[in-house]
Amino acid sequence: MKAKLQNIFSYIEFGLIERTVPVRLSLLAALSGEHLLLLGPPGTAKSEMARKLCDVFFDVTYFERLLTQFSVPEELFGPLSIKALEDDRYHRLTHGYLPDANIAFIDEVFKSNSAILNSLLTILNEREFDNGSVRVGVPLISVIAASNELPEDESLDALLDRFLFRYQVAPVSNDGFDSLLGLLSNSKNNNIALEKISVSDIESIQKKSTAIKLTDKSSKLICKLRNFLSDKSIYISDRRWHKALKMLQVCAYTNGKKSIDVWDCALLVHLMWQNPEQINDLNNWFINELNLDIDASVKRIDKLVVAWELKLSEDELKYTQKTNANGEYLYKTPEGKVTTQHERVTLAERDNEVLFLAPPDKSDRTNKGQGYTLEELEKIFFDDNYKQTHIKGRWVDVQNYINNTQNRLVKRVDYEAITEPFYFSNEYKYNQKSELTEIINNVKSECDAFTRIQAEITAIETDHLWLSGDFITKACCDIKLMTPKLVDYHQRLQALLVLNDSLNTKENQTTKID
Repeated sequence: MKAKLQNIFSYIEFGLIERTVPVRLSLLAALSGEHLLLLGPPGTAKSEMARKLCDVFFDVTYFERLLTQFSVPEELFGPLSIKALEDDRYHRLTHGYLPDANIAFIDEVFKSNSAILNSLLTILNEREFDNGSVRVGVPLISVIAASNELPEDESLDALLDRFLFRYQVAPVSNDGFDSLLGLLSNSKNNNIALEKISVSDIESIQKKSTAIKLTDKSSKLICKLRNFLSDKSIYISDRRWHKALKMLQVCAYTNGKKSIDVWDCALLVHLMWQNPEQINDLNNWFINELNLDIDASVKRIDKLVVAWELKLSEDELKYTQKTNANGEYLYKTPEGKVTTQHERVTLAERDNEVLFLAPPDKSDRTNKGQGYTLEELEKIFFDDNYKQTHIKGRWVDVQNYINNTQNRLVKRVDYEAITEPFYFSNEYKYNQKSELTEIINNVKSECDAFTRIQAEITAIETDHLWLSGDFITKACCDIKLMTPKLVDYHQRLQALLVLNDSLNTKENQTTKID
């Protein structure tokens, strides 16, 4: 059966660009006895998928209809029988219409009015149709419905709930556009030898899949998902949960499994949203729960590595200032003399003339470091007659001003501090090394884990019938791209161990002196 289904995928996907996920969902919906809603703009191959789906089954009938606000029940369910009306009976001639179909495509499904809605709900869920006073069974396998947008009318919520699978179809991306153009110039037909499925095959799959059970991990994952959806105020009916489990059983059985694992549960992404804005949150939730979020790990480890590199770099350059026997800091003069003074202060001169500061009310008293000669001082700041200036509420003559040493411009020369390497305690180095070693081991474990996950996802994409494409494929690409970064971080952290070992200690210094 698995080989047959893979052959069917090849047939349906032929000529459909970037439609791997909805193609597989449409077939899984049919095998599960469920329906698929495709949400997206016109011209995105929605009806073509439905027609191809019909081709893969033996002896089935196909029905297709576009609904409008003016559609009447006769368009879906068939005209009234005139002969029956003559006999006072209300009876529709359903041959060739939805009650007679196995596979159906209904475009703009939410345009249905109340006259259509109730009958449509019964057909979709119970597989029955009220034809006059008689309720009859219908041979419906699956309906693929399409809509440009979700309904705003709450009366259509019941109809929306009938579609277990939901997928948002987007136009072909820029990457796939070349392939789309290639289809126009490629006249080769689909020559795949199709192995068709019978209705009895579907019945057998559904019957045998009931023996498939959830693993403990998948059961816990679904419980956590239910809590997540509740926290996000996303209502999922008990009926939908029950149908979802049946779908997972079919998924596992057709993959040749004896139980439903957590990877199978990833398909619930396509079942548990009420509007497209919730899809991204669901994808992110599964990425997190399945430990696929390598981007978050890389960002977290990057910050950690950068912080430790900065810390060790600062430790390597750290020094302390030497002191004398009295604990006073030591400095070296330009002439090489050791002193406890940190600077040399001398009176500034220009051409052997003493220099002064401007009065205190000036913003730059130093004249940009040039100071003022006595002549400049008198000319700029003191009056010509009395040689006085007004300072802090009183008059000060120039002689008193220059006699105050605080008004003299001084020249300062900073002395170089005499330093020596900083000596770390053995306890400090040991604790730092222990922390680094633990981080290195954690990064190595994460790197190994993502390497294993990548191998597991690669195997899933090769062997799993239903999980090709979608967020799992993206996660696999991200892990493949970013795992080398984790390896690089691991190497950078190991280099920090060498830096830690080179930090000075008193014991190291003693060894060097000896």
